[in-house]
Amino acid sequence: MKRLILAAMLATGLAAGAAHADDALKAAVAGEHRSAANKARDSARHPYETLTFFGIKPNMTVVELTPSGGWYTEILAPYLRDKGKLIGAGEEIAPEKRYGMAFKKKLDSNPAIYDKVAPSIFEPPARYQIAAPNSVDMVLTFRNLHNWVGHGEEGLKTTFKEIHKVLKPGGVLGIVDHRLPSSMPQDAKASSGYVHEAWVIKTVESAGFKLAGKSEVNANPKDTANHEKGVWTLPPVLANKDKDREKYMAIGESDRMTLKFVKQ
Repeated sequence: MKRLILAAMLATGLAAGAAHADDALKAAVAGEHRSAANKARDSARHPYETLTFFGIKPNMTVVELTPSGGWYTEILAPYLRDKGKLIGAGEEIAPEKRYGMAFKKKLDSNPAIYDKVAPSIFEPPARYQIAAPNSVDMVLTFRNLHNWVGHGEEGLKTTFKEIHKVLKPGGVLGIVDHRLPSSMPQDAKASSGYVHEAWVIKTVESAGFKLAGKSEVNANPKDTANHEKGVWTLPPVLANKDKDREKYMAIGESDRMTLKFVKQ
């Protein structure tokens, strides 16, 4: 009987902890510190559902690769601030580094939210100072992988090797990127911004990861991935400006794969 009571108490405690973490994530997504422009894209980017799928917890050490202007940083920073740690790995923060300075501007904009965010260096394919080996619970990258394709096979191998190195055994790599239909050819540099999902899975698994799950939470069946100026034809960029604006607004943001990998 005592064992049953203890098991019940443990289960109740775990459930309460999970519910608290869930509430904390919802609060971070709904936070008043987030910009109105970023909040307006929640219906297209599904931050709560995406992070829940990846299995994020408030006590984790998490790396966000290439945070730049900080769309996801706005959510991750307050969520991880008290019990966990957020590392923003991107361009070095230096006057000549455009994206590094954009990230610094975000961190400086609200010290009460971003004061504990730790910047580090992720400049593929040459510079990697992400975190200490085997120190990270989760690495996240949102709409960045297509930029690495042009670094070539060896560059990609190096990038995923460096990501693999910093994760703890069993750590999670979460990837969101623009999905190219399997019937369409992918060029060597992914110049359209779209990449084949099967190719991404094969490439990542070859670096010592195992696919743990796929989600369609960021899927958009209206997106054909066949646009004059690639993915940037669609919102939010709208590279054609007013040309066919209503057409592209009706399509919405890109069709995206959402993939969860585990370090083997």
